[in-house]
Amino acid sequence: MNVEIGALIQKDFGQKILDAMHDFKGVQSITLESGRSSDLFEEKQFGEFGEASILSIIAEKDSKDKIFNAVYKLCELHGKRSGIVYMTPEFLSS
Repeated sequence: MNVEIGALIQKDFGQKILDAMHDFKGVQSITLESGRSSDLFEEKQFGEFGEASILSIIAEKDSKDKIFNAVYKLCELHGKRSGIVYMTPEFLSS
């Protein structure tokens, strides 16, 4: 069983998470895309929009909480409006 841990975060945190989670135990895959958001971030580089990273991690269920907490801390979500992170219910991978 696996879960997806996803995040919409400020662009600066995307590469930081990719580097930190690359060899993290329990991470089966990780993808990172770029985009813009108008509502989540304090910092807005383009008028009403801020640069964003869109992160998706497929994680083993036994490691999901540790990975989720690591992403939360790396994004500094405990003290900044730098994005959101979520976790799906468990699913079977094929």
